[in-house]
Amino acid sequence: MDVLLIEAKAATRFRRYDPVTIAFHWTTAVLVVVLFASILIAHGAPREWRWHHNLEVVHVSLGIAFAAVLIGRLAWRLTLGRRLPDAAHGIQGLAAKAVHLVLYAALILQMSLGFLTRWFQGEALSFFGLFTVPAPFSPNPDIGEVLENVHNYVAWFIILLAAGHAVVAIGHHLFGDDVLRRMLPGC
Repeated sequence: MDVLLIEAKAATRFRRYDPVTIAFHWTTAVLVVVLFASILIAHGAPREWRWHHNLEVVHVSLGIAFAAVLIGRLAWRLTLGRRLPDAAHGIQGLAAKAVHLVLYAALILQMSLGFLTRWFQGEALSFFGLFTVPAPFSPNPDIGEVLENVHNYVAWFIILLAAGHAVVAIGHHLFGDDVLRRMLPGC
């Protein structure tokens, strides 16, 4: 019996993503939630409150960190990241692939919109005051406002899609398959 358990654990480990992929996945998830929460709180606070500005600084700085993580994640996935066989087949497998593709596209769009919004609003990107990335073009507040609105809508879309992704992963786990375990650290 113990031999079967050891073999099952070894097989599960083999079907897991590598630690770098797992770290990129969960870092992305945490950054998405923190970025979303920080700007919701900042927009809900009166502009004259000091911490309102601090939350915007945190949001922009973590947005830069998010961009670095996302670029690293995509580079890792396209080169060295472990490839696993599809967890589902047929329509369910196609739906899973489509959701992942749409989620990646939305994350890339959101990152781009964040940078462009700041630059069109005439503001440099600053990473906690340690360095800045100036706008590569002249500001245009009208375009900046449109981009900010689209950035906000895409944020809601990402949160809803990611929440659905999480619910499906938990559902898989509750119904006894290893889909969630493939992405959990240390399982």
